[in-house]
Amino acid sequence: MAPRKEVFEGVEWRIRVAADGSSEALVPATGLARKAWLGIKGLISGFALKVRMFVKKAWDVGTNDPRKVIHCIKVGLALAIVSLFYFMRPLYDGVGGNAMWAVMTVVVVFEPTVGATLYKCFNRVLGTFLAGFLAVGVHWVASQSGERVEPFVVGASVFLLASAATFSRLIPSVKSRFDYGALIFILTFSFVAVSGYRVDKLFELTHHRISTIIIGSSLCILVIMLVYPIWSGQELHSLIVRNMDKLANSLDGCVTQYFNRSGGGTNSEEEATDNKLQGYKCVLSSKASEESMANFGRWEPSHGQFNFRHPWKQYLKIGASMRSSAYCIEALNSCINSENQAAKLIKQHLGSGCLKSSNVIRELAETVKMMKKKSSTTDLLAEEMKSAVQELQNDLKTIPHLLNPSAIPGNKTLETACSEATTPTVTLMELVPVVTLASILIEISGRIEALVDAVEELAKLAEFGINDDKSKHSKMTDKTVSDAKHITQGICLY
Repeated sequence: MAPRKEVFEGVEWRIRVAADGSSEALVPATGLARKAWLGIKGLISGFALKVRMFVKKAWDVGTNDPRKVIHCIKVGLALAIVSLFYFMRPLYDGVGGNAMWAVMTVVVVFEPTVGATLYKCFNRVLGTFLAGFLAVGVHWVASQSGERVEPFVVGASVFLLASAATFSRLIPSVKSRFDYGALIFILTFSFVAVSGYRVDKLFELTHHRISTIIIGSSLCILVIMLVYPIWSGQELHSLIVRNMDKLANSLDGCVTQYFNRSGGGTNSEEEATDNKLQGYKCVLSSKASEESMANFGRWEPSHGQFNFRHPWKQYLKIGASMRSSAYCIEALNSCINSENQAAKLIKQHLGSGCLKSSNVIRELAETVKMMKKKSSTTDLLAEEMKSAVQELQNDLKTIPHLLNPSAIPGNKTLETACSEATTPTVTLMELVPVVTLASILIEISGRIEALVDAVEELAKLAEFGINDDKSKHSKMTDKTVSDAKHITQGICLY
């Protein structure tokens, strides 16, 4: 009887026996097909993992800022509505078969904010209208000049007008408001003027192009203003308030960390403190965003508490004042991280006069946020900050007695005399860091005064309401008033 041959599905194991009788480990013999399958399986698993991570990141972006999701929905809604001009025969015939220009207009001009969308819509319509009008005029003049001269007339007009429009984009005042319109003018004029050399019905082509662009722009304006509008002016207002809070936290954290370097906090607390200290970097990097929002805010109609002629330029001055203070805080932060630290004796000596102007900035942030005029609390904090500057300067004048507590003989150096003195003394190099820090704090106080003036000017130009805090103060007892002053003071006693 023939021996049975069992066939096992799966992996086939082989045992290799050497000539000396020793055996090797069991090694599965895999074929080419199995290796290919394992490779494909690995690629599929890696791709699925990447897709999963991408979906998770996209979900986090949507949950962190739902306005981005709403913007995507609004773009889809506008495109779906404008597509009716292409799908429906009566509407399609009404625009002469150029409905695709309306679709392209929606794709190009639709922006997340109302101001940005109005800016692009107005510039696109204005640039297209002027370019179409001039192109038709140039075509008429060229056609009257004869067939031989016509190409030269069209080419010369394209050269001159395109060069002039490009130069206008380099002028700052034109670039800030009509840069996109100049670009559309160049594109439309070149397209219509050049195509008019071969197209007979040029006026009809220009009319249909302008009509479809007006339709697309009008639809964008309706959707962006009626469906959960996001205003550039409101975004700029909120950005200024947030930057003020970050600037105050950075200043407060720098001073506190310098005079109280205990280092006994947990990792989470230290990380939170470091994040607050780095808040000034957001202020330094927000210049481009502020300028863009201020430019778009000028195009927006009256909304909420903001009028059509709201002084958006004043917000740029406030932002410039905050960046000026942020540069000082950056220098202050470098003093904290410096290897050369002042002695505790000097810190204790100057600690009583150390500035803490962060509450002044917080009070200004609250003033801008509530759109109220400067309150008496702001004036109180500003005056206390000025008096603290004088106190700190007086403390700096008393530092030399730490270096020279007694008369120094002529044959002894300063360090020798200080080392032999019975009262606590410090070396000159130990004074340099804390004097540098004090100088920066005094400079910051001066720049914060400029910030107070800028906010006060904004309240005057925007006609902020009166900050009525009389009733709040009348209900306070004398003890409560003194405690409140101690809490909201701009000087920190360490």
